[in-house]
Amino acid sequence: MSYIFQHARLLNPLEDLDLNGTIKVSFTGIIEAVSYNSQTLVVSPEDLVIDLQGQILAPGLFDMHCHFREPGQEYKETLESGAKAAAAGGFTGVALMPNTKPVIDSPLGVAYIRHHSTTLPVDLEVIGAMTVDSKGEHLAPYGKFSSYGVTAVSDDGSAIQNSQIMRLAFEYASNFDLLIIQHCEEQSLTMGGVMNEGLFSTKLGLKGIPDVSEAITLSRDLLLMHYLEKHKLHDPLIRPRYHVAHISTKAALDLVRKAKNEGLQVTCEVTPHHFTLCDEDLFLAKKKGNYIMKPPLSSRENREALLEGLADGTIDVIATDHAPHASHEKECPPDQTAFGIIGLETALGLTITELVEKKVITMYRAIELLSINPRKIMKLKPILFIPGEHANFSIIDPDKVWDITSESLKSKSSNTPFLNRSLKGKARGIFHKGKFVESGNL
Repeated sequence: MSYIFQHARLLNPLEDLDLNGTIKVSFTGIIEAVSYNSQTLVVSPEDLVIDLQGQILAPGLFDMHCHFREPGQEYKETLESGAKAAAAGGFTGVALMPNTKPVIDSPLGVAYIRHHSTTLPVDLEVIGAMTVDSKGEHLAPYGKFSSYGVTAVSDDGSAIQNSQIMRLAFEYASNFDLLIIQHCEEQSLTMGGVMNEGLFSTKLGLKGIPDVSEAITLSRDLLLMHYLEKHKLHDPLIRPRYHVAHISTKAALDLVRKAKNEGLQVTCEVTPHHFTLCDEDLFLAKKKGNYIMKPPLSSRENREALLEGLADGTIDVIATDHAPHASHEKECPPDQTAFGIIGLETALGLTITELVEKKVITMYRAIELLSINPRKIMKLKPILFIPGEHANFSIIDPDKVWDITSESLKSKSSNTPFLNRSLKGKARGIFHKGKFVESGNL
């Protein structure tokens, strides 16, 4: 018995593939055969035929920036509820940031996540803390992380402020080929800030966060990378890898563009809320809590720069920064609300609605941003549509029009500024770990 995914648009940029076809998968989850266009596959009466009617079958989407809150804050999200939200959004894998309670700054935390995720429908990759308790004072045990299969470290939400510690992080991480993921924020400028500093923060009487704080920390880190490259203070065959989390400003994007041209191993991601919204949307919103996040929604000019970065290839990844919060943490005055919004279930729809439909990028490029590139940057196994490979698919209906409602969300939290908005494009389901999971059945 096998699964037959027929009449699909097979879209896999890793193989330069965009053709109509059919994929046959065994009930153990191994690809048995692939046919294209008018080629036919033998179908037996025992096979389960799934007619995709031209819908997209793509390599499983992967979100490299999520917060599932477990352990420590299960009232916001659990591994189980987060995994359901991921599957509903079309993701077959996510990478979890370490700022749980306690912080994942040792292999014990990694083991906890892995032990409790074996039966979940999606893969949970663990990002280790960059420093002990993410306090920016002492490096976490990168060697032990590496031995447990961790491929990236980050103090997300709390950028390392001490330049000497940051230098040591680069040197230590590069010895184990660990990716450094940095939340770029100069905290002496942002302390107490609520939203982007500018006209709208002034009108609302809220303390602003100057957008230059992102570029200042990024600039420091890139200078350190240049220094280490120039002086060869480490093995010349081992080079630091650096990824900018949730980039939000033109100044930071220009620095990334320049660093790439100079040959540094630098990548960056953008969130759907940053390429869709700006600080004016927060100003106009009646309930502002779901528009408060870090980095803050920036100016319209910065948003336009992000769209240019997506179009010209400077931005490598779309990641959600899925950050669940309970209603009481968001339904309060803006200067008291928790930073962050959920995003796993809205990311695909926002990408298609705001980018593909508006011809900022193609669907082919969208799959690169949502699947191929994050897996490559995290050094995860690539997904190929060839016989003998494990089937790992996201099935996407690009024409599906749907409304975002709190009742339809699988996440434990519903803190999103996109509630009651209509989007075009939705995941029909995923096939992973030998199982076909339809979004409507989660």
